[in-house]
Amino acid sequence: MGDVTSPTPTPYGSWSSPLTAAEVSAASTRIEGARFVGDDVWWGESIAEEAGRSGVRRRGDSGGVVDVLPAPWSARSRVHEYGGGSWTASDDGTLYFVEKTDQRVWRLEPGAQSPAALTPEAGDVRYGGLSLQHGRLLAVREDHTAGGAVPARDIVEVALDGTGAASLVAGSDFVAHPALSPDGAHLAWIAWDHPHMAWDTAELRVGAIDGGRVVVWRTLAGGHTSPLQPEWIGDDSVMFADDPSGRWNLWRTDVAGAGPTAVAPADADTGGALWVLGTRWYAVLGDGRIVAIRTDGADALVMIDPDGAVADLPVEPVAQLSIEDARGTRVLLSGAGRRGVGLWLIDVGRAGAAELIAGASSPWADEWMPLARAVTASGPHGPVHAFDYPPTHPDATAPEGERPPYVVFVHGGPTSHVGGAASGKIAYLTSRGIGVLDVNYGGSTGYGRAYRERLNGQWGVVDVDDVVAAVRGLADAGAADPERLAIAGGSAGGWTVLCAVTNSDAFGAGISRYGVADLRLLAADTHDFEARYLDGLVGPLPEAEEVYVERSPLSHLDRLRTPLLIEQGLDDRVVPPSQSEAVRDALAANGVAHAYLAFEGEAHGFRRAETLVTTLEAELAFLGRVFGFDTPDVPAIDLD
Repeated sequence: MGDVTSPTPTPYGSWSSPLTAAEVSAASTRIEGARFVGDDVWWGESIAEEAGRSGVRRRGDSGGVVDVLPAPWSARSRVHEYGGGSWTASDDGTLYFVEKTDQRVWRLEPGAQSPAALTPEAGDVRYGGLSLQHGRLLAVREDHTAGGAVPARDIVEVALDGTGAASLVAGSDFVAHPALSPDGAHLAWIAWDHPHMAWDTAELRVGAIDGGRVVVWRTLAGGHTSPLQPEWIGDDSVMFADDPSGRWNLWRTDVAGAGPTAVAPADADTGGALWVLGTRWYAVLGDGRIVAIRTDGADALVMIDPDGAVADLPVEPVAQLSIEDARGTRVLLSGAGRRGVGLWLIDVGRAGAAELIAGASSPWADEWMPLARAVTASGPHGPVHAFDYPPTHPDATAPEGERPPYVVFVHGGPTSHVGGAASGKIAYLTSRGIGVLDVNYGGSTGYGRAYRERLNGQWGVVDVDDVVAAVRGLADAGAADPERLAIAGGSAGGWTVLCAVTNSDAFGAGISRYGVADLRLLAADTHDFEARYLDGLVGPLPEAEEVYVERSPLSHLDRLRTPLLIEQGLDDRVVPPSQSEAVRDALAANGVAHAYLAFEGEAHGFRRAETLVTTLEAELAFLGRVFGFDTPDVPAIDLD
């Protein structure tokens, strides 16, 4: 045999990679709901190459993808600003959707050339959470026309003949998850009021319907807990998720209020933060079995039999798992696995693996995708959970003794969660020799209420301490270069980035995407859904104003000394551009290296293909520029 030549060692960060930013953007599928429509599967998808348009698609007879909702129509709700439930469909192939530009409900019939409006033009009135139930189209309506601080919200029935929408029930600041009993006699729903968020305190309500409205209702669960997703089991019994034990588990009760009774309780969450309308964590099958998501760090799928026996259902996605629809023994799942976000169909009545319907595909072999390693670090407030993605390359090696640079990913919310599923964006970095540590800091869901409530009153303190503890634990173990640690996050994650570079010396670079920089500005400018969120995260105003000032990075301009890349959508109504511009101006005044990228047509969360490509390449170039490694695959970045 001949000699085998070892690859020439190449510094971390400069490894040659086949993953391009354009391919990562194209492979970054964003599933926005899915339904069984007759014998077909339809799904919503954000189409990056069409300026982020939210389309509705199906598989054609030949196996190719067919657009049900043609351009330029875009199914996207702005209820609560985060939307959700922007479309549904009937078995005859009629599509009902919320059009992004006017927020009205529209109907597109099979074979029709254009849709017809079902709700009138009425100023700033929005619809979301669409669901067809027993032949009736229900929705959440948000009415801003009165001009008050809190828009009116109610659950409505949208007439299928185009005569408008009739209110079924109102009387609270927020409503979600409307569920109509099979006999049409009762409505169940979730309600909550300012200053609470749905994952803090909400109520499960059930009311009798008479004359097209709920005439009397009662609270069946909640008040000090966070019930979610009511589903009817016959005409008189309701199943739901709730967390009186500290974990979201399934419960069952009847209309009269007997119970509730726990269903197969576990030390894991069947439930999560209700950011998006229509999210589902379980489905009751026709034979009484339940398919449910259980989250304890990573997501898992289980089958619960009527006798309470529980069995695992092996599926690829382990993060962002959502049950989109169920019919018979067939279940539609969206989520993220090793090859990205996708949509799967699993038939629990048959043996065999779940079938991939859309997404979760890439032009790269599995050897380029890093495997997540769940890690737990000791922090000043308790254990800190994270997922480590080390540099991963089938051939490249680094010089002996060199340790890799690392980027700490900080998710938004802050009441959100990441699981152990590598994305194209993570692999874009790890394939070049840059490690990624994805941290579920205190305040994250997926570990129970106590972990979630660790952040109460401590936003900007606990989250910063936790990400610092997690990455220093990695560096102390010799897995990361302590001199080349960066931190990146968007929205609430951007806040943690700015707080971390202001209040610690752990990071040599930061990347803030539409990040919060001034708490008082956020409280004054943000939308109604989050208008009182800071009451719990920081404290109520005006009593806690000094805390707002002290915590905000813009109150400590002299501490902004870490190089930053700032990315901002100019149409963002959640965190307005003024926040990022203030950070940019402070960095310039301090003479700190930075770059500011602003994007027309982008709101809170980037969707356009060109934006995704630009930001990904800019972030890599920025890291190379600050940490001193070459990035020949991307355009150089100019730092001011």
